[in-house]
Amino acid sequence: MINMFSTALLTPQEMGQADKAAIASGVPGAALMDNAGRAVAREIVRRWSRRPVLVACGPGNNGGDGYVAARYLADWGWPVTVASLEGRMPSEQTDAAHHAGLWRRPVVRLSAALLDTVREGLVIDALFGAGLARPPSGDAAAFIQALNDSDIPVCAVDLPSGVNGEDGAVLGAALQAQLTITFFRKKPGHVLFPGRALCGPTVVAQIGIPDTVLPGLAGHTAENSPDVWSATFPWPQLTGHKYSRGHALVVGGNRMTGAARLAARAAARAGAGLVTLAAPEPAWPVYATALESIMVEGFCDEYSFESLLADTRKNVFVVGPGLGVSETTQNQTLQILAKQRACVLDADAISSFSGQPERLFAAVSEKSVLTPHEGEFARVFNVSGSKLERARMAARTSGAVVLLKGADTVIAHPDGRAIVNTNAPPDLATGGAGDVLAGMIAGLMAQGMPPFNAACAACWLHGEAARQHGPGLVADDLIHLIPAALKVLRRVPVN
Repeated sequence: MINMFSTALLTPQEMGQADKAAIASGVPGAALMDNAGRAVAREIVRRWSRRPVLVACGPGNNGGDGYVAARYLADWGWPVTVASLEGRMPSEQTDAAHHAGLWRRPVVRLSAALLDTVREGLVIDALFGAGLARPPSGDAAAFIQALNDSDIPVCAVDLPSGVNGEDGAVLGAALQAQLTITFFRKKPGHVLFPGRALCGPTVVAQIGIPDTVLPGLAGHTAENSPDVWSATFPWPQLTGHKYSRGHALVVGGNRMTGAARLAARAAARAGAGLVTLAAPEPAWPVYATALESIMVEGFCDEYSFESLLADTRKNVFVVGPGLGVSETTQNQTLQILAKQRACVLDADAISSFSGQPERLFAAVSEKSVLTPHEGEFARVFNVSGSKLERARMAARTSGAVVLLKGADTVIAHPDGRAIVNTNAPPDLATGGAGDVLAGMIAGLMAQGMPPFNAACAACWLHGEAARQHGPGLVADDLIHLIPAALKVLRRVPVN
């Protein structure tokens, strides 16, 4: 079971459908717009002291929200100037035109020169929102550039103008906001870079759209949250024992021994009942002396390696960390995948198939989780588009769950579902953090958590563990902070 509705990410098209569905259910469009603009005004009053406000309004619904926000702020005693793009008012017979008509004060033409009137004030960006389909031009482009060059704070309505709501891309030029207020649900552009960096904090305001519209239009993309996967999280049971909590096997290499050790310890911390590290005989003493709660078994050739895999109680494998890019790594990976058990493929287990990805894709399944960073991803996947599109295509092409790492990690299922993780602090950009993540995924899968859910849960816990530490984090620290992250998870209320 997986719930993607509470944190669903709606494309601009899906949000338009949500508006229409709400209106069809009896909620007037003008009321939705009034609620949206009032929410913007309330958030501004909550965060800033009274000051001059310039409201930059476009000709569409985003501009309509701006007129409403201007009216409420003016009624509350704020000095407000409304500027329309190229002197255009919203089209007649629209909700935006209705609310523009309720603004009984002057409307000036938008220009960069107007910024001189609010040097100590605030700008509300209600130009385009998520509906922009082409780069800003003319007065809009000049205004965006001048505003970005100033130090005037910006509150964006829906999305900073110039940011694509579908994928977070910048269309020519985009505003840098200090606050973004969106409605009902976030869009992919709020959580994918570079859009995410331009939004500042994003507040989601509820404006009267009922959640009942979601099943008809959402369910494929969501922001990562315990709401998504907590129903399948494998908390220890009173009647459980180590054998009921699974047995993870991590494959170690000859030289970069730290990577596999991190993965093995992370699998144990994530709850696997037993963890074995399979080590080449020459490196066996290194692993055996460094690990206490982890069993270490040696192998000397493919036949002894095969015997390690034969035990069906070993129900999940981790292959790749510290193995090196080689034919040997490729062969070990294929031996493991041939067992048709759950498997996490990381780092060198992916890169070793550079130039022959079809061999990898023929062997993996929905029981497999691939965890590449962008460089490793490019070695085996020849796909283009946004990060969300590329992860989805990779999962569909390979038939495996794909976790494409980064500041905006995307987890994609072959059936098209995708999750964007947003809780990872920048401190996670450190060597070995990915090895820990691979082990955590395996530890959850060992306990029976479905691969997609396990990848989402491990990613969230990984970010929470890093948040617990803060600056100065190294990968070893993450191992010790997994219990703290699990304690936080226990306390998280779930919708």
